[in-house]
Amino acid sequence: MRGFLFSAALITLFPVAVQGTEPEGIVDKLDSAVVSTSRAGKSTPVTYTMVSGEELRAVNPMSSLPMALALQPSVVTVNEGGTGLGYSKMTVRGSKGSQINVTLNGITLNDAESQEVFWVNIPALSGLLSSVQLQRGLGTSASGPGAFGASINMSTASVGADPYASVDLGYGSYDTFTASAAAGTGLTRKGLYFDFAYSRGLTDGYIRNAFADVQSAFAVLGWMNERNSLRLTWLYGDQHTGITWHGVDPWRNDDPVARRYNPAGEYLDPYGNVRYYDNDTDNYTQHHLQLNYTRQFDENLVWTTTFNWTKGDGYYENYWSGNSFADYGFPAGFGDGQEGDFIVQEAMDNTYLVLNSDLKYSSDNLSVTSGINLSRYNGDHIGKVLWSDILGDSYDYSSHSWYLNNGLKQEANAFVRAEYEPLAWMTAYADLQYRGVWLDMAGPEDDQIPLDYSADWQFLNPRAGLSFHWDTRQKAYFSAAFGHREPGRSDIKENIKNAWSASQAGISGEGVSLKPEKMLDLEFGYSYSSENMSASANIYLMEYWDMLLETGKLSDVGYAIKENVSRSWRRGIELAAAWQAFPWLRADANLTLSTNMIKDYKAYLDRITYVDGEMTWIGGQEELSFGRTVMLMSPSVTGMVRLSVTPWRSTASNCLKTTSAAIDFKYVGKQYLDNTMTDGSSVPAYMVSNLSVTHEFDLGNGKLGIGAYVNNLFNNMYYADGWAWNVYNADTASVESYPGIYPQALRNFMLKVSYRF
Repeated sequence: MRGFLFSAALITLFPVAVQGTEPEGIVDKLDSAVVSTSRAGKSTPVTYTMVSGEELRAVNPMSSLPMALALQPSVVTVNEGGTGLGYSKMTVRGSKGSQINVTLNGITLNDAESQEVFWVNIPALSGLLSSVQLQRGLGTSASGPGAFGASINMSTASVGADPYASVDLGYGSYDTFTASAAAGTGLTRKGLYFDFAYSRGLTDGYIRNAFADVQSAFAVLGWMNERNSLRLTWLYGDQHTGITWHGVDPWRNDDPVARRYNPAGEYLDPYGNVRYYDNDTDNYTQHHLQLNYTRQFDENLVWTTTFNWTKGDGYYENYWSGNSFADYGFPAGFGDGQEGDFIVQEAMDNTYLVLNSDLKYSSDNLSVTSGINLSRYNGDHIGKVLWSDILGDSYDYSSHSWYLNNGLKQEANAFVRAEYEPLAWMTAYADLQYRGVWLDMAGPEDDQIPLDYSADWQFLNPRAGLSFHWDTRQKAYFSAAFGHREPGRSDIKENIKNAWSASQAGISGEGVSLKPEKMLDLEFGYSYSSENMSASANIYLMEYWDMLLETGKLSDVGYAIKENVSRSWRRGIELAAAWQAFPWLRADANLTLSTNMIKDYKAYLDRITYVDGEMTWIGGQEELSFGRTVMLMSPSVTGMVRLSVTPWRSTASNCLKTTSAAIDFKYVGKQYLDNTMTDGSSVPAYMVSNLSVTHEFDLGNGKLGIGAYVNNLFNNMYYADGWAWNVYNADTASVESYPGIYPQALRNFMLKVSYRF
C-alpha cells in the first residue's frame, strides 16, 4: 500500500502540457482554481454560506475562527476559557468538530487520528483568509475525514494587484493584547508576488489558568502568468495555553467569583495549603508547507496539484496528586508502593504528507472535475515522567520510559464530479467519491496495554442533485448524498484495551467490533435575492445508521466501550434573511428549528450506594433503556439577529460617514450534556449579545481604523458547554448526575487600532 501511494503521487506530478493561445482574464481563474475542488459553485445543489475576508477581519480581534463564524446558520461556538482566545470549538447542526471536514486551500486540516481540528493550534487564522465557505450537510468534501454535518473550506489563495501593508493592535479585558502585521508586493510585472503576515495574542483568560500565548505566521511566494501559477505557502502556528478542560460544578455559575474557579494543577503543600502548579499547560507547534502548481491549458481545461507537508509536535504538562508509581509504568514495588505527587508530560510528534491533484473541464453547459488525494499520517504518542515528590530532583527521570505508541494512517481518495445544464434554467449534479483508509497502531498506552491494531476501510460516497434558477433572483435545489465515517483513534482505543485484557484473563471472543458510521443526507432549499433583500429556506434530513456513542458500558475487564447505535437522525429547517432597509440600516437574521434524536438509547451506569454518607461502589452496572432521546449538545432552536447602522453613510462631506455600529443577538436553545435527557446534566437556553462601533479615517496615503467591541453586552451569566458523569443509585433506583460546565465571560471590552495602505 505504501508503494502504491507514492507511485501514484509521482505519476500525478507530470501532466502532459498542452499549448494554445493565451486568452485574457485567465489570471482570475488560476487564482481561484486552488480551492475550487472542495467548494460548491453558485449552481451546485448544496447548502452553504460564504464569508469574505473583509467580514472575518471586521470581527472582534479576540475571536478565533469558530467564534468568528458564530452568527452563521446552525452554528454554536464555545471557548473553554470563557473568551475568544485559547481552546475554541464549534458545532454545526449539532455535529461536533470531529464530524466537520475542514480544508485549507483544498488540503484537509483534520487530525488524522482524532478527526478533530484544534483551532488553538492555528490562532488568528481569520486575518489570513481571503474567504471561507461553510457547507452544511455532507457537502462536496473530496478528501479527508467524512463530513458528517458540515465542511469548512478556507482559502488563503488570493493575489492582489497592488502592494499593501497593515498593522492591527488590540487591547481589552483580562489583560488581553493582540497584534498583527501584514505586507505584500502585489502582482509584479514579471508575475511574482510575496505576502507575509504575523500575529500574536496574549490573555490572562476569564477563568483561572485560562491564559493563552498564541502566535501565527503566514508567508507565500508565488509566480503567475496567463497560463501558469506556482505558489509556495508556509503557515505556522504556536500555542501555549493553560489547561481548562476540567470545567466547574454548575452551582458555581451563579457566583461571579466562584464561576472563575479551575482545579487544573491544584495540590496541597506539606502544610496542607492549597497550591497551584504554574505550568499545567497545553503546548503545540505546527508548520504547514504547501507547494501548488496550476496550469490553464485553454479556456476550458485547468489542472492543479498541491503537495502539503505538516509537522506538529507538542505536549500536555500536568501535576497529579495521590498517584502511584505503577500508574506511570514503574516496576511493581518501586518506591515501596507509596503514593505521591507527579509532574508528567503526554506528548505528540507527527508528520502529515498530502498530495492533491485534480483536473477540471468546463464549457458553457458542462463542468467535470476529477481528482485524487493521497495522504500519510505518522504520529507518535509519548509519555514522560518529569518529577515525583518521593524521588525528588536528583532522580534521573530520563532513564524511565512511561509509554510510546505510534499511529500510521494512510488514505487514498478519488472522485469525479459533474454539473450539466440540460436547460438554461436547470443544473444536474452528480458526484462519486472512493475513499480507502488503512490504519496501523502499535505500542503501549499510558496504562501499559499495547495498542497493536490494524484495520482498513473502503467507502463509496455518492451525491446527486438538481438546482433550478429560472431567473437571476431565485434558486431552488434538492440533493441526496450518502457518506461513511470510520471510527477515530479514541473510538477504538478502549476496545483494543478491552480485547487485550480479556485475553489476559482467559476470556475469548472479545475484540474491536466497531462499525463505520453511515449517513443519508437529503437537502431541499430555496433562495431569493434582490438589490435590497435576500431570503432562503432549507429543509434537511440527516439520517444516521450505526452512529458511534459513548454509552457508559464497561466490558468484563472494566473498560469503557463505545457502541454503534443502530438508528438516529437530525432533521430541521433553516431560515435566513437579510434586508437593506435604508442605505444606512441593514438587518440580518437566521433561525434553525430541528429535532436531533436517537431512536432507542441504552445507557450502562455504575451502581453505587451510600455508607455513612459516603458514595460506595457496589459492583456491576445497571442497564437503563431511555427509548427515544435527544442527542447531546444538539439544541432544537438556534437563531440570531444582527442590526448594522451607518448613520452618516450618505453624507458625502461628513467625516463621520464611515462610522458604523452593529449589535447582534445569538440565541441557543436548551442542550443536554449526555444522551439521557437528564435535566441535571443540561445547558439551559441562553441569549448573548455583542456590540461593535468602528470608524475609519482616510489619511490620503492610508487608512486609520478604530474599533470598540463589547462582548456579552447584557452581562448574561451563562455557560455554553460541559460534560457529565452519571451513576445509578441503587438505594433510590435513580440516576445521579455529576456535570462539569464551562462558564463564559461576563461583559468584557476590546479596543482595536489599525492602519493599512
